[in-house]
Amino acid sequence: MQGVGFRPHVFRLAQQLGLTGWVRNLSGEVEILAQGQPERLDRFARELIRAAPGLAQPQLLYEDPAAAFAAQDFRILASATAAAADVHLPPDLFACPDCLAELEDPHDRRYRYPFINCTQCGPRYTVIRRLPYDRPNTTLAGFALCPDCRSEYENPADRRFHAQPLACPVCGPQVWLQLASSETATRNPDAALAEAVALLRNGRILAVKGIGGYHLLCDARDDEAVQRLRRRKARPDKPLAVMYGSRRAADDLARDIAVNGAALARLRAPDRPILLLEKNPQSSLAPAIAPGLAEIGVMLAYSPLHEILLRDFGGPLVATSGNPSGEPVLTDPEEAQMRLSHVADAFLHHDRPIARPADDSVFRRIAGRWRPLRLGRGCAPLELKSPRPVTEPLLAVGAHMKNCVALAWDDRVVVSPHIGDMGSLRSLEVFEHVVQDLQSLYGVSAARIVHDAHADYATSRWARRQPLPCRAVFHHHAHASALAGEHPDVATWLMFTWDGVGLGEDGSLWGGETLFGSAGNWRRVATLRPFRLPGGERAGREPWRSACGLAWELGLPSPLPERDTSLLKNAWERDLNSPITTAAGRLFDAAAALTGVSLTYSHEGQGPMRLEALCRTDRVALPLPLARRADGLWQTDWAPLYAMLRDPGASPRERAESLHASLARAMVEQCLQLRRELDFAAVGLTGGVFQNRLLTELATSALAAEGFEVRLAAQLPCNDAAIPFGQIIEAASTPA
Repeated sequence: MQGVGFRPHVFRLAQQLGLTGWVRNLSGEVEILAQGQPERLDRFARELIRAAPGLAQPQLLYEDPAAAFAAQDFRILASATAAAADVHLPPDLFACPDCLAELEDPHDRRYRYPFINCTQCGPRYTVIRRLPYDRPNTTLAGFALCPDCRSEYENPADRRFHAQPLACPVCGPQVWLQLASSETATRNPDAALAEAVALLRNGRILAVKGIGGYHLLCDARDDEAVQRLRRRKARPDKPLAVMYGSRRAADDLARDIAVNGAALARLRAPDRPILLLEKNPQSSLAPAIAPGLAEIGVMLAYSPLHEILLRDFGGPLVATSGNPSGEPVLTDPEEAQMRLSHVADAFLHHDRPIARPADDSVFRRIAGRWRPLRLGRGCAPLELKSPRPVTEPLLAVGAHMKNCVALAWDDRVVVSPHIGDMGSLRSLEVFEHVVQDLQSLYGVSAARIVHDAHADYATSRWARRQPLPCRAVFHHHAHASALAGEHPDVATWLMFTWDGVGLGEDGSLWGGETLFGSAGNWRRVATLRPFRLPGGERAGREPWRSACGLAWELGLPSPLPERDTSLLKNAWERDLNSPITTAAGRLFDAAAALTGVSLTYSHEGQGPMRLEALCRTDRVALPLPLARRADGLWQTDWAPLYAMLRDPGASPRERAESLHASLARAMVEQCLQLRRELDFAAVGLTGGVFQNRLLTELATSALAAEGFEVRLAAQLPCNDAAIPFGQIIEAASTPA
C-alpha cells in the first residue's frame, strides 16, 4: 500500500460513489471507514481491488460493519501508528510513461526536470527516513512545495495527489556540476547538464549522483575512455555495465547486443535492472568493457536524470558503481568528491539526500528464467515468507562476500539490498546502518542474531560483540535452507551446494557438497575429492595455487615450471597454511590456471567466468569415478580432469567445454546412485557455482532426462546473498 497512490485511489473512488468517511495509513496497512448505500458499498469494495493502481497489490484483510456516523464528505486522514506494525516498504522505480511524456514536452513546467515523479513512479526506499510514508518523513521534507505543486498534491483529480516525493524546478531538488580540479561549480541546471554531456563526448569520466548512489560514467564506445576509467579505479578486468536511453532502446541495443523481446521487456520494467546479455560480434562497444567475456551487463536509464543525459549524449554510456572497488556505493556529495576525485574528472551532484545506498540489481537468464545475481535498487528490500514462523525476531548477518542481511519476525523475512564485501571499514559502517535501519523502519527489534559458523568472518565477529544471544549456522546448510525456503512444497531434498569455500562441519573448507534432508536436518551424503589449498585464502586470488594443489594431491610435479613453487610445496607437504577443501569453485580456479585462461585474478570469479565464455558447443563428458569412502560418503574423483586440462593437444575452448560437461555428468551420476539409497522429492542446485549458466543448464537438462525434478533459486541469488535468508530458515527449523 505504501508509495503507490492507493489512498488517493480510495479517495477518488469514494467520491465517485458518493460515500462519506475516511481513509488513513496505519503503519503499512490502509484503514478505511466508508458509509453509504449498500449497493454502492458493495461496488466500492469490489473496485478497491479491481481498479487499484498498477503498482499496488492490495489484499482485503478484514471487513466489519460499523455504526452510522456523522460525516459530510470523504477525507484522507493523517497517518496513524498501529500497535503491531505491518510495514511494507515501496521500491525505487523508473519514471512512468506519463512522467516521461511530460519530461519531453517543451510546454510542460517539468520539461527536462531530472526529479519528475508521481504516485506511480520515482524514488521511495532511498528517500524514506522513517514510516509512515508521508512527505515530512522523507528526504524531501526540506523542500517546501510551491503553489502549483501544492495544488497538485491536494487535488484528488490530479495524478500527483498525495505523491510524497513531489517536486518541480521551482521548489524541488537541483543538479549542479563541479570539476574535480576546481572548487568552482556550475549551478545553473541546464548549463550543468550541457557541460556534463560535453565532458562525456570528450572522453572524460563523470560521477553522477542517482537515486541510490553515484555512478561513474564514460563513453561506452571510446575504448581509451574505458581504459582510463579502469586504470583510475584500479579495476583492470571486472566487467563494466553499459547504460542505454529509453527512447530508442530497441534500435540502439540492436547494434551492440543480442536482445529479444523478452529481454527488452525486462530491461524496460520499472525496477530497471542490469541484465547480462550476449554481445553482437559487430558491436561498436569498447572491447575493454568486458574483456574475455561474451556477455555484457546492460541496463536502461533508471532515473529521469540519467534519461536526460543519455538522450543528450546520443549513445550508450558505461555506468559502474561510484565507489572504491568492493565497497558500498557512495551517496554523499562531499564524500564522493573526496574519495572519487582521482577517478572522475567532474561530478554531477544533486541536493536530494539519499537516506540509504542502493546499488543496481543484476539478473541473468538461466534455465529459462531471469534469476537475480544481486538484489538492489528497485528489487530490495525483498520480503519473503518463512515456511515456519520464528518464535522470536531474528537478525541474520550473512557471510563475508556479496553480503546483505535479513530480519525475520512471525512468518515474514525481509532481505536487505546488496551491501558488498565485508573487507573495508565503510562496508562495516554501511552494514551496521542497514542493520539498525531495517529494525527501525519495520518496528522490529531482534532478540537473537544468526551468523556464519566461520568465526573469523567480519559479520561473525560483529555478531559476537553485540549484547544479544547468537547462533552459528554452517555455510552450506544456509545455502541449502535458502533454496528450501523458496520451495516449501518440497519435503525432502538432494541438494548440491557448490561454491568457493565455506566452513564445514568437519572443520574443512566445503564447497562441493551434496546434502540430503530438509531445513534444519541436513546430512552430507556426497562430495568432491578433497585436496589441500597451498597458501589458504590467497588461492582465491591466485588460482595457480589451486592448480598446484591438484597436481601435488596426485603426486605429480608442479604444473607451472615457470614459477618457483619449491617453498610453497615444502609448506604444503608440512601442512602449513594448506587447508583441506572440496570446493567446486576452487576446481574451476585450477582449471582456469591449467588452461592458461587466468593465473591471477583481479576480481572474484574471473577465471570461471572466462572459462564459461570460451564454450561454444557440447563436448563428450569424461567419466569421473564415483566411489563410497570409508566414512560412508560418496566421492566424485576429479583426477581424470587434471590430465584433460593439461592436454596440449586440445585448445582451451575444448578443455573448458569438457570440464563443464564432465562436472554436469558427475552430478547426474551422484543422483542416480543416491536414488537407489535415499527417497527425495527434488534435486536442488545452489551456491555461487550455479551462477554459471552453462553448467546449470547442462546439469538441469541431464537430470530432467533421468526423471529428476530440479529446483533453482528464483527470488534470491544462488550466491552468498542468499545466506542470510538461509540462516533464518535454518534457525526457524531448529529452534535454539
